[in-house]
Amino acid sequence: MHFTEYDTRLAAYALLVADGSMLLTWFNGGPGAPPCWTLPGGGVEFDESLEDGVVREVYEETGYVVTAGAILATHHLCVPATSGRRPMRSQRFVLAATITGGVLGTTEQGGTTDFARWVPLGEVGALPARAGIVDVALGLLER
Repeated sequence: MHFTEYDTRLAAYALLVADGSMLLTWFNGGPGAPPCWTLPGGGVEFDESLEDGVVREVYEETGYVVTAGAILATHHLCVPATSGRRPMRSQRFVLAATITGGVLGTTEQGGTTDFARWVPLGEVGALPARAGIVDVALGLLER
């Protein structure tokens, strides 16, 4: 399919691990997407770099101020068209990040994230409701 025939969603996520735990957020669900655990991050705005997008998203969803590091992984998924929407490619990037300030607590109002939590690494893979991007992050840690 030619790139003019589908929409693209660009997203950046942060991999934050400390003291044997991974920082995850609870996505409260949306059309066709059930509630689940995910990495802090999300859609990059039109005029943002990946790094600026992940810094903004992490703050909104977790309350932490971060510095974005290197791109650690890329992943994509394709969503078929529906009667009201063109097909979409979701292109996702996982970036290293370092916490430089802030306090744990979601700052966005009326958004898609209810809360953030540090989850022990040994428990992350067993979470029954987790987004695929979490498994991408776990794969990075297994290397």
